[in-house]
Amino acid sequence: MTLAHFPGRDPFRMAAWRAPRGMRGWLTDDSSLTARIRARCGRFSLKVVSQGKGVVLPDEMAALGVHRHGDLWQREVLLLADGEPVVFARSLVAGTSIPAAWHLLRQLGGRPLAAVLFDDPRVRRSPLEAARLDARDPRWHDARRATGRPALPPLWARRSVFHRSGSPLLITEVFLPAIGSLAP
Repeated sequence: MTLAHFPGRDPFRMAAWRAPRGMRGWLTDDSSLTARIRARCGRFSLKVVSQGKGVVLPDEMAALGVHRHGDLWQREVLLLADGEPVVFARSLVAGTSIPAAWHLLRQLGGRPLAAVLFDDPRVRRSPLEAARLDARDPRWHDARRATGRPALPPLWARRSVFHRSGSPLLITEVFLPAIGSLAP
């Protein structure tokens, strides 16, 4: 049983070494996930699923350092390799208005966030955390809805917090089954 099975507990407090061997590289490589996918497919694209006001989960509040429940600004996207969704990603900024440090999020459109994060020397990243998500986790349901599939198996995910000018940005990347078709 993983921590994801205990309501109120943080499912991301588990080691990536528990993941199947083929997933470990995806979960632990702290370079740009977008660049890694691009290097393993013929055509990379990004589809914006939603953007705007959202509700924060308790473990996301803790990861962002938010101490009271409230709303946040979110951006959810699908990363596609050769037209097939391979990752569902969720970016969260505390508060319903985007802090000045992350104002660029509004102008991204269909462009990946990775270029901004990995090209800016002012951005600092926390260590990666991994989790196995299933139907008991809202992020699993978000990924299922984004792909339009009626069902998905349990999914591996990773997350980390990026800090710029003291403002945190939480990015969660949920690996969809098609990630297995790409070289690890």
